[in-house]
Amino acid sequence: MKRKHIVWIVGALFLVVFVWRIALLILGGQGGASGGFGPPPVAVEVDSVRYEPIQETRELTGSVYPLYQYIVAPKVSGRLVRINKRIGDWVKRSEFIAKIDDGEYQQLVLEAEANLRISYANLAGAKSELELAQQDLVRIESLEEKRIASRAELETARTRYDALASRMELAKAQVEQRQAALNSAKIRLGYTTLAATEPGFIGERYVDEGTMLAPNSPVVAVIGIDTVIVRTTVIERVYGQVRIDQTAEIQVDAFPGRSFYGKVSRIAPMLQEASRVAKMEIEVANDSLLLKPGMFCKVTVVLAEQASAQVVPTQALVTRNGSDGVFVIREGETAAHFVPVETGIRAPDRTEILSPQIDGLVVSLGQHLLTEGSTVILPENTGNRAGSPNGGPQDM
Repeated sequence: MKRKHIVWIVGALFLVVFVWRIALLILGGQGGASGGFGPPPVAVEVDSVRYEPIQETRELTGSVYPLYQYIVAPKVSGRLVRINKRIGDWVKRSEFIAKIDDGEYQQLVLEAEANLRISYANLAGAKSELELAQQDLVRIESLEEKRIASRAELETARTRYDALASRMELAKAQVEQRQAALNSAKIRLGYTTLAATEPGFIGERYVDEGTMLAPNSPVVAVIGIDTVIVRTTVIERVYGQVRIDQTAEIQVDAFPGRSFYGKVSRIAPMLQEASRVAKMEIEVANDSLLLKPGMFCKVTVVLAEQASAQVVPTQALVTRNGSDGVFVIREGETAAHFVPVETGIRAPDRTEILSPQIDGLVVSLGQHLLTEGSTVILPENTGNRAGSPNGGPQDM
């Protein structure tokens, strides 16, 4: 009987101890860092809130194009007898590049000049005959008034005068026609000399001396690369964020580690239906002449930037109940508190916090294990230093 009582007493004691431990666990979970047998502290890493410049960027790919490019080609046919430029040579505006055999065109000019002289001679003869006819008409009109000349003689004189006046006008028209023909022959003769219309480099040479050229046959290509155009495309999601004059960084494989900078100069007013992308052009000053047309390049466009913003590490952001926030450890405390935040510019490693102003350290590693009021263990070299809301970045 005594043994049975002892068993009941021991069982009751175990039950009381068990209930007591359960109660402590429940109270400890609700109290967090207030004490008791709550969840164990979480070892975390922290970072300070910084005030520094931040940019939101997008990486694109594109190709380099010259600011302008044109083909030097003849407007007349003929044999190429001379070409002065080769690939890579610099040409100035109106500088001589090539020459076509002009013997035939010089003869056409001489022929047109001879025809013009004939027309002037015809004009002079018509003018003299018209003057004589006019004098004869005046004389006969005077005689007809005195009843010496007949009416028929007067009509004949007038008819002859009118015919010679028409001939005079025809001679003038022939002079104008032959003058135009001479001008045309001189222009065609001028087409046998090919010159640059704009300064630039010879990007391509298509023919050599002795080639028989037809009109519009390409001879050389001239490119202007003091400024180059980088053409790329933007997807629909980014299209609304790009603006004219936004800064862009250009990198090419030919010069690893070197960056070139330009600005967005043109954005297509439409997206291509098949690919849902829009074309964009970036104008880049190329004083060093290192960027060459045809180069593949990586383009980093700055979509938004702030000269001084409240930023935290991007990895410190967590989502709780559908809201973005950070866990903050205030000065003198070892408990983490969840603070909902409104974010702004997001960079790969940093994010702008628009509101509220954060006072303390933010948890940058281990935050996914935390709840409101969780006790944390800070790194030994951290102490418990909170970031100043009005100061710059602090060293950890």
